[in-house]
Amino acid sequence: MASFVISLAALKRNTAILRETADAAGCKIVLALKGFSCWKAFPHFRDVLDGCCASGVWEALLARDYFGKHVVTYSPGYQEDEIRQLCEFTHHLDFNSLSQWFRFRDIVMAHPRFKSGELHCGLRVNPQCSTGHTPLYDPCVAGSRLGITADQLEGADLTGLSGLHFHTLCEQNSDDLEKTLAAVDEKFGHLLRSPQFTYLNMGGGHWITKPFYDRERLIRLVRETKAKYDVEVWLEPGEAAAIHTGVLRAEVLDVFESAGHKLAILDVSATAHMPDVLEMPYRPDVYLATTGSAEFIPHEEASRPAVTFQGETYQLSSESGDHVYRIGGPTCLAGDVTGDFTFPRPLKAGDVLVFDDMAHYTMVKTTTFNGVPHPSIVLQHEDGSLETIREFGYADFRDRLS
Repeated sequence: MASFVISLAALKRNTAILRETADAAGCKIVLALKGFSCWKAFPHFRDVLDGCCASGVWEALLARDYFGKHVVTYSPGYQEDEIRQLCEFTHHLDFNSLSQWFRFRDIVMAHPRFKSGELHCGLRVNPQCSTGHTPLYDPCVAGSRLGITADQLEGADLTGLSGLHFHTLCEQNSDDLEKTLAAVDEKFGHLLRSPQFTYLNMGGGHWITKPFYDRERLIRLVRETKAKYDVEVWLEPGEAAAIHTGVLRAEVLDVFESAGHKLAILDVSATAHMPDVLEMPYRPDVYLATTGSAEFIPHEEASRPAVTFQGETYQLSSESGDHVYRIGGPTCLAGDVTGDFTFPRPLKAGDVLVFDDMAHYTMVKTTTFNGVPHPSIVLQHEDGSLETIREFGYADFRDRLS
């Protein structure tokens, strides 16, 4: 049966890097639940991070109940009952627009936690500085619904606000952060220099745990920002925490040919289980797993999936060769195709394929479209042992919509 498998050793490795970087920079760092929210893994690394950032009440409640540290909440739109609930426990409550802030300001500022200084409020800003490559993931495109532009703040009553928040990056290095910070200073620097504003949230999209990421530049930028504005700096990477920590294991159900193409149907679906393959879009690394070898593939090897099993070897698919297969899912969507991949031998029913790097922004987006069974969720402990923490059945599909 298909399964998401998460390596706790890899999670600890990533979060240790995040902690080391944050300490060197003198900033706070929180886990973005929108990227990784497998809460049964939280106890294994929550002591290393400062808390979580949430995109609404449900994620905020998850952070409160299972992470138990600082909660940073931002949403493009709140309802009154959500504001009243969040005021009870979140620590940062960031708003997307002045109209939302003005609508709820009296409620928030009357709350005892706001009066005591336990609850702080901020405003998401749009520095109008696009550095990404995929418009779907660019909050700075013209007409963006995310964040307020500088011209809208001119002459506005900002009473009660003490923070600014921007999130403009997606899978990017710190040179793009440097460009963004220059735009932030140009458009919002006068606010950050005022005593009223005490924190700056730089959002996520920082690939801090990637080998090529320039962490020294990030450390320098954070230090310079703190010194320039005398503010506390917050980072909220989700992807960096869970990059290369998990895989999706799938089984080949059928192999056949159509119009000269070899096709392999799996028990996992791009649209239901790997939607970013279609949305981003991106091409995952896919490995053919074989058994029979007693050799354990160590994590240090360059060509290996994020999670390896004792007794298995892994062969990475390539761009060219004789055994090319179009990998598809079991749904009725014609475009439920992960792509064309070349394997070292012909595929057959029962083969196991391993999709790499499937812990971040994958598990959080899965569905039960077409009634396709949802992959189970498994933790791999540091000694290699496996713990299945969730299996899904018919009742999960049945009860979702009624």
